[in-house]
Amino acid sequence: MLPAPKRHTEYDTRGIPAMYGASYAEIMDESPALAREREREAFDRAIDLMKQAEAADAPLEVRQEATSFLQRLWSMLIDDLANPDNALPTELRADLISIGLWNMSRADQILRGDADGFEALIYVNTLVRDGLQ
Repeated sequence: MLPAPKRHTEYDTRGIPAMYGASYAEIMDESPALAREREREAFDRAIDLMKQAEAADAPLEVRQEATSFLQRLWSMLIDDLANPDNALPTELRADLISIGLWNMSRADQILRGDADGFEALIYVNTLVRDGLQ
C-alpha cells in the first residue's frame, strides 16, 4: 500500500493558512474536523516561529516574523470568536478572546523590548493548540 500523500497547507499573502481568509461559517461548512486540523496547523506554525525566535542568536527579523504571525493569527481568531454565528459557547468564546488579547499584548511587549522571551507565549499557544478537537 502506498503512503498517503502529504497534505500541503496553502498560505495567504500574510503567511496565514488560507482557511483564515474564509469566514467561520465557510470553514465549518467544510467539516469541523478539517477546520480544527487547519487551526492546529496554524498554531504549529506560530509555535515553530516562536521557538526559532527564542534562540539566543535569533536576529530581530525572526522575532518580528514570529510576533507578526502570532498577532495576525489571533486577530483572525478573535474576529471569528466575536462573530454571533460562532457555535462555541459564549463563555468559552470570551475566554479565548481574552487569551488572544493577552497574546497580542505580550507580542507587542516583546517587540518593544518590554518583555523577554517567548516561553509564556509558546506554553499558552501549545495548550490552546492541544485543546483543539
